[in-house]
Amino acid sequence: MSSLSSEPYKGTRDWYPEDMRVRHHIFHVWRKVVKSYGFEAYDTPLLEPVEVYTAKSGQELVNEQTYQFVDRGERRVAIRPEMTPSVSRMIAAHMNDIAFPARWYSIAQFMRYERPQRGREREFWQLNCDVFGLEGTAVEAEMIVMGAELLKKLGATDDMFTIRINNRKIINYMMAHYLGLDTVQAQLMMKLFDRKNKIAPEAFRDQAIDIYGPESAASGLQRLAQLLAAKTMADLPESIRDSEPVKEIQELFTHLERAGIKNAVFDITLMRGLDYYTGTVFEFYDTHPENSRSLFGGGRYDGLVGLFGAEPMSAVGFAPGLTMTQLFLETHNLIPELYSTTDIYMITIGDTLRAAMRIAQELRAEGVNVEVDTTERKLDKQLKTAVRKAIPYIMFIGEEELGSEMYTIKNSVTGEEKKLSLARVVSAVKDRRSKLSAEDDDFDLEDVLS
Repeated sequence: MSSLSSEPYKGTRDWYPEDMRVRHHIFHVWRKVVKSYGFEAYDTPLLEPVEVYTAKSGQELVNEQTYQFVDRGERRVAIRPEMTPSVSRMIAAHMNDIAFPARWYSIAQFMRYERPQRGREREFWQLNCDVFGLEGTAVEAEMIVMGAELLKKLGATDDMFTIRINNRKIINYMMAHYLGLDTVQAQLMMKLFDRKNKIAPEAFRDQAIDIYGPESAASGLQRLAQLLAAKTMADLPESIRDSEPVKEIQELFTHLERAGIKNAVFDITLMRGLDYYTGTVFEFYDTHPENSRSLFGGGRYDGLVGLFGAEPMSAVGFAPGLTMTQLFLETHNLIPELYSTTDIYMITIGDTLRAAMRIAQELRAEGVNVEVDTTERKLDKQLKTAVRKAIPYIMFIGEEELGSEMYTIKNSVTGEEKKLSLARVVSAVKDRRSKLSAEDDDFDLEDVLS
């Protein structure tokens, strides 16, 4: 009988303790930032009826990327591939009981059946932030500002990312009135724009010719070239530049400038692939040449709640992913030194295991996380284990310590040792935690023991 594979399912990953430290670090920053803007946590079921996604998410997502099955009640269900339809369903279900505007967030797990590649997995985690019941560009600007703060609180600076902005109303106006496309052609052209940076220029041109057809291709390509050459709103063809949607996006940029956002740019090619967007769309892009790609995005989707039988509701949201955020931090060397959630690794010297277990219980009663090495191995082997586990403090329990009730505690980062009373050990651990929770950039473990 052959042995089972130790590899995880394709497109998923195992999370070892050192990986979980990075994940918890990112989640901690996410929660702290969004709660500072007044967002409340929510969650939804992992399974949804497939029709929740068929209405507006797009056929590619539903037909090619969802994990679907028929349950024992003969219902076709899907593992959630995204959160926006689910949270819109929740809003619709209790619209009369919810205080609007509603600011909700979740950090949730999703699955999509797609080709695994750098920064993209089949199983993934996202932060989902949505505001329901607010119209206008002020809330859109606030969401973009919050997105920038999420990156900055993780250590990023303005030069590490740009924010690309467009508006679906401009896109729709452009497709119908400037490019002269019908509804079907417009949908195809929007999908093509969405892939523009992922395919060769020749492939983009050839697919654009196919969309236009041979009779209209020449004039169509000329107009496309004018659009693609526009780097600012002032560069747009006059008929688009004077439209109402452009005035709306100009207002958004005014809000962003007042909020101190200096790295936002207008991008006429930005589409956002999901079908439910109705207004402003935006994406955060990494500027590092080794990771030049979209980090996360979002936008306004005013029509989605109404699909669930409720009154139409204005909504805007975005969703950073864990994998792309971690990749961004690794690329820019922004992941800090992270340690075990265990505070103390207790090492026994001689016949002191029984006493060590009692002392560990006393420390746990004070809220200190303690692991006791019960192997009674040689001292050097116990020390190596403590270091490999990245536990910040090592505490020695020998006959001398038991007699004096002063315990040798070692800082596993600096190597410094001190003798402390049990009460002082508790204080040292709690001081360290306080400094970590305050996210003091100058924090050093050595400070705690001084």
